[in-house]
Amino acid sequence: MTEASTTDGLRLPREAAVLVHETAIVEDGAALGEGTKVWHHSHVRAGASIGADCVLGKNVFVDEGVVIGNRVKLQNNVSVYNGVTLADEVFVGPSAVFTNDLLPRADNPGWTVVTTAVGKGAAIGANATIVCGLELRPWSTVAAGAVVTKSTEDNELVAGNPARRMGWMCRCGVVASRTTEARPVFPGCECGRTEW
Repeated sequence: MTEASTTDGLRLPREAAVLVHETAIVEDGAALGEGTKVWHHSHVRAGASIGADCVLGKNVFVDEGVVIGNRVKLQNNVSVYNGVTLADEVFVGPSAVFTNDLLPRADNPGWTVVTTAVGKGAAIGANATIVCGLELRPWSTVAAGAVVTKSTEDNELVAGNPARRMGWMCRCGVVASRTTEARPVFPGCECGRTEW
């Protein structure tokens, strides 16, 4: 793949239309979809797969074996470790982190990667921690600073430490209901959507 030189610190592979900042590291064997942008000081490991039209902000780390869908946004200082899968249109706020070990020790040669799946359109707020072994269902939202220790439901809004249900979100990002009971019949939204 040939690279076009630019004046703004980016390397632009001509065939793929991928932007990689000159300070970023994308290891051989990492797959980047067309239109994806990798910004300052980010690191994408060999064996990671990132879809089309994604944005990796400054100082993002994507580990080997991570699978990221299309149109995903990882804001500055996000770490996505082996065992994590992010579906299409997931948003991860600044300094959010995923874990992949339920029994962390510096010297543990027998540890096993514990997986985490994030569904389509889910949003994770700044500084949130996602404990491994769970599923964040489609269009669910994790509030800033939350520590998520159990799986979410579709459209569920969770906050706190440990995170607990605070309501239900429309796909547009507006709180559709503040009930902490089971997801109600869709009450309608200012965006015009009529169903979950």
